Amino acid sequence: MKFTIARNTFIKKLNAVQRAISSKTTIPILTGLKIEAEEDRLILTGSNTDISIETTISTNDEEAHLNIESTGAVVLTARFFGDIVKKLPDNTMLLEVKDGFQTTITSGASEFKINGLDANNFPHLPEVDSQTTITLKADVFSEMINETVIAVSNQESRPILTGIHFTIEGNKLSAVATDSHRLSQRVINLPEPIKIPEDIIIPGKSLLELSRMLDDEIDTITLQISENQALFTFDETLFYSRLLEGLYPDTSRLIPKESSTEMEFEAPELLASIERASLLSHAGRNNVVKLTINAANKQAIISGDSPEVGNVEEEVVTKDIVGEDLEISFNPDYLKDALRSFGHTSIKMAFTSALRPFTLVPTEDQENFIQLITPVRTF
Repeated sequence: MKFTIARNTFIKKLNAVQRAISSKTTIPILTGLKIEAEEDRLILTGSNTDISIETTISTNDEEAHLNIESTGAVVLTARFFGDIVKKLPDNTMLLEVKDGFQTTITSGASEFKINGLDANNFPHLPEVDSQTTITLKADVFSEMINETVIAVSNQESRPILTGIHFTIEGNKLSAVATDSHRLSQRVINLPEPIKIPEDIIIPGKSLLELSRMLDDEIDTITLQISENQALFTFDETLFYSRLLEGLYPDTSRLIPKESSTEMEFEAPELLASIERASLLSHAGRNNVVKLTINAANKQAIISGDSPEVGNVEEEVVTKDIVGEDLEISFNPDYLKDALRSFGHTSIKMAFTSALRPFTLVPTEDQENFIQLITPVRTF
């Protein structure tokens, strides 16, 4: 195998594939990057037990300046190879594989020789035989991931909660995540109805890697689902993720249908107040902030008390408060994550009691996006 290519194009594709490569895998060849040269394209592949990424560089890509002199395939240790390519002196690099998979990388006056592995031993990518292909706007889907992944559990004791639960029915795609202390749910409309309903759970870590790959240059992304894999296709790239097995808990019953107190405010303003209050709560052992609502006076006060450091109290700027007086305590980090997911939006916060979960929804789109947080008992 022998080819030359523009180094900046190669690095961009290499960075994408390296997201699927782990140095901690128990299968040695999976610490490597598979490079395959065909007559008219170069294919880079990386894989671990959760995700596999395959991306293609075509000889028709004018920016790539790809010239394939001879075809073939090799697997190279990803970490070393990646470091070498990023530090090469010239804008063009030559890669040549000789007998015994010894690989030479040349750029300018620099030449590296590294040992490769037989690409035939690299695991085959999963087969996704799906009758349904769903096309989504990449920026909307990336936003959906980031709005829900914050509530994914990090506890491996309940593996099912480490994923985001997607349901597709008609023209609605719904995503929900919960770690049993908080919940995030987002619904988006599909361009056209889906004939076969789908119900899948994708690991949150996989989706986080996917969202980081969806930059502004990518317009659409397609999703196909098989029995144990989801395949996302975009920008000459295939992103495979395994699915989590099991039944996701029924989260619909967790969301309160009624409320006794409601508060409306701008998300950035409450976020700033919570960030100031959590400066002291983080210094204490409990990490709890209290919200006191006086509905008659339309007043809301955030307070934090750390016996080791001191206390803080601040009146929140609100647009409206209706209902009953309330005093409720919660983990400020959960509320900060929720508020950041809304961006610069007007928010409605609804409470039922001091010990029941409370909800946050955007005032403009209450049906399709909801964050829920369980309060902390302080007595």
